[in-house]
Amino acid sequence: MPFKPAENPKCPKCGKSVYAAEEKVAGGYKYHKSCFKCGMCNKMLDSTNVTEHEAELYCKNCHGRKYGPKGYGFGGGAGCLSMDDGAQFKNGDDVVRSRAPLLPKAIAKAPEGEGCPRCGGYVYAAEQMLARGRAFHKTCFKCADCNKGLDSYNVAEGPDKDIYCKVCYGKRFGPKGYGYGQGGGTLQSDCFAVSDQAPKTTVIDTTAIKAKPGEGCPRCGGVVFAAEEVLAKGRPWHRKCFKCKDCTKTLDSINACDGPDRDVYCKTCYGKKWGPHGYGFACGSGFLQTDGLTEDEISASRPFYNPDTTSIKAPPGQGCPRCGGMVFAAEQQLAKGTMWHKKCFNCAECHRPLDSVLACDGPDKEIHCRACYGKLFGPKGFGFGHAPTLVCADGTAPAVHDPRPNSGRKAAPGQGCRRCGYAVYAAEQMISKNGIWHRRCFSCADCSRSLDSTILNDGPNGDIYCRGCYGRNFGPKGVGFGMGAGTLTMA
Repeated sequence: MPFKPAENPKCPKCGKSVYAAEEKVAGGYKYHKSCFKCGMCNKMLDSTNVTEHEAELYCKNCHGRKYGPKGYGFGGGAGCLSMDDGAQFKNGDDVVRSRAPLLPKAIAKAPEGEGCPRCGGYVYAAEQMLARGRAFHKTCFKCADCNKGLDSYNVAEGPDKDIYCKVCYGKRFGPKGYGYGQGGGTLQSDCFAVSDQAPKTTVIDTTAIKAKPGEGCPRCGGVVFAAEEVLAKGRPWHRKCFKCKDCTKTLDSINACDGPDRDVYCKTCYGKKWGPHGYGFACGSGFLQTDGLTEDEISASRPFYNPDTTSIKAPPGQGCPRCGGMVFAAEQQLAKGTMWHKKCFNCAECHRPLDSVLACDGPDKEIHCRACYGKLFGPKGFGFGHAPTLVCADGTAPAVHDPRPNSGRKAAPGQGCRRCGYAVYAAEQMISKNGIWHRRCFSCADCSRSLDSTILNDGPNGDIYCRGCYGRNFGPKGVGFGMGAGTLTMA
């Protein structure tokens, strides 16, 4: 039996055998490495840019030119017109040019009610688009009017069981009239597939069905049904009637105000009609709000208030200390356990209104502001005014008082104050290196300047000094140790 070598696959490009060491696979065919190139531009290909069509290889650009879609938008960029079919590379005899529209492929028809609602064919899972529980083909999932491709964001299901884009849905089924056009303030009267005339506005007469007295709408007296009911103070209103009585502004639960005349107002009209009038109650502070009303009309329409706090007398010792009237919880002010009227809670001297911060209880059982309390009961003399001035309210200046103790029992030697010798208690003691001191005695021995722990200097004689006096008494002396460098101090 003669020997027959094994059959090797043939290269579709050159027709010669392809061996394993040089084969390149594309589309189920095996090519030589040298034949693995574009059939139009002869560009060498690889697995990332190869495209096979009927055993012929193309790069992606040439395949798109020859077999891809053509027309407006399919060029190099959006808005370009590409009619390039690669004629510059070949004669193009095998390219069929036709201006006839592409006909859809034959689709297997599905039973009634089970297929695509648009074309009636079977819809498989890989291409289905759902709307209202019904499956469409991706190619059929478009607006019924303008044929715009739809998705889950811009699809609108119409009452005729078809699908539309939002614009066509609004034109066909949306509201029409002033304000419903493409922008605010335009008139939308598109009678798309309806008629040539704009729809008429329907005026609803809410008084057509009268209600029983006290049960209907307070404004028109008609029956109020649940779909149009708006509540205010427990009474139902028509949504159409729920507006301000004066300016007819439409109201809601936020800006509606129930007036004492059992009607509803907006906040502005309520304030004008029933709010406080006078200086400071207008649109801004400092305005006089009377809204065209005379003083007699304002007084007649508002309740009278008597500010006399003595009209209701209290039992002795229980009322206001200033006027003796009864003090109620809404107007009470407390001072030293006594209750005062807000009107009476002012300084007994200058009549300045007071509060819990400014009030000072005097020994005369009255209340004073701080300035009057200081003039009447505070210390007097040089340095006790508002500035280092001399204050003498009664005409005679008192003698200067030395705050250091000068009477009482002396402390044991070495146990009392180093300055005065009297006993030092814990609440007033100041401690230095040499002993304890009264706070009022804790001052410089030379200049009597008050001291604290930051400027204290203990002298070798057992007394205390400020830094300046300590330096003059015990510091170094000579050139450079005076007030400035280079001066001579021999003090």
